[in-house]
Amino acid sequence: MDIAVNTRFLLPGDQLEGIGRFTFETLRRLVQQHPEHRFHFLFDRPFDQRYLFGPNVTGHVLSPPARHPLLFVAWFEGAVAAWLRRHRPAVLLSTDGFTTLRTTVPRVTVVHDLAFEHFPQDVSWLVRQYYHYFFPRFVRASRRLVAVSEATRQDLVQTYGVDAARIDVAYNAADAHFRPLPEAAQPAVRAQFSGGRPYVLFVGALQPRKNLVNLLRAFDAFKTQSGSDTQLLIVGRKAWKAGPIFDVYQQMQHQASVHLTGRVTDEELTQLYGAARACAYVPYFEGFGIPIVEAQQSGCPVLTSDRSSMPEVAGPGGALLADPFSVPELAAALAQLDSDPELRARLIQQGLVNSQRFSWDESARRLWSSIKAALAG
Repeated sequence: MDIAVNTRFLLPGDQLEGIGRFTFETLRRLVQQHPEHRFHFLFDRPFDQRYLFGPNVTGHVLSPPARHPLLFVAWFEGAVAAWLRRHRPAVLLSTDGFTTLRTTVPRVTVVHDLAFEHFPQDVSWLVRQYYHYFFPRFVRASRRLVAVSEATRQDLVQTYGVDAARIDVAYNAADAHFRPLPEAAQPAVRAQFSGGRPYVLFVGALQPRKNLVNLLRAFDAFKTQSGSDTQLLIVGRKAWKAGPIFDVYQQMQHQASVHLTGRVTDEELTQLYGAARACAYVPYFEGFGIPIVEAQQSGCPVLTSDRSSMPEVAGPGGALLADPFSVPELAAALAQLDSDPELRARLIQQGLVNSQRFSWDESARRLWSSIKAALAG
């Protein structure tokens, strides 16, 4: 059969983040595991040939590039709908939460989070209007929904009144290259990135929901109270509404102990997790939180938030949990991780065990089950 897939988050070059990583890892496996089917990848711009994962994949570029609410409408309700009318695939799979309303083709839609419903101020007015109008309709129009956590599944039920039986869960996972770094190799990483000093690592795009404003304030308080020489490494691209993050950074007493690396390579990120004293990942809302599992799989102790999906993903005893809105609580957690080697050892052990719950192979299997369920009606 012919399967159409919205692949607009498979961006050229090394630009894959959460949604792009889910798309890449699950589709690569589906294509290779089901050579009997034909996959049609729908891109919104010229694509990297490495994303055609097998001879049973055909790439199609549909215009215009969909990176603005008005262009979302033009792409999904115009270009994608027209392509579906011409080609009539058996199903449309969309891995980024968006789909088209103008088709009768059965749709399977992956929902990563409903953050915009709970924190609408974190996105621009026009994006917010698009989401509020289209997203509930996308959910109703999709024959099957796939949530990336049980927390997101429950959010769909509670926010939109979706029948829970129509929602499957397919977790994210960490890539295989994330693994503990031999102790002998760690000093070289610290020498390169933190002046040879121990460091706490944050990984993620610089945008409001990642809660870097409170993390920076908490780190400043921790440094003042403890006198520790531990540094903070912030790894990730500058995304949207990042101004307040840099405002707080400029006002920090211990600004010199904060290192903004921007993007790093996969190899560097693996080394950074492996040599870190801890990973501090404390968004106030998250659909899954891949850095939690990446850190755990790398043998890195984790501090994360005590709400939304993060306790679920971290697992029982797998991370130190804190209120992301409480700067004093975050500062105390940083001090606890910095000063208590027994706590770090316990979190490393529990984290390594917990990380084994997540597998891209299993996620792909669950996604395929959702496709089959949609086709069965």
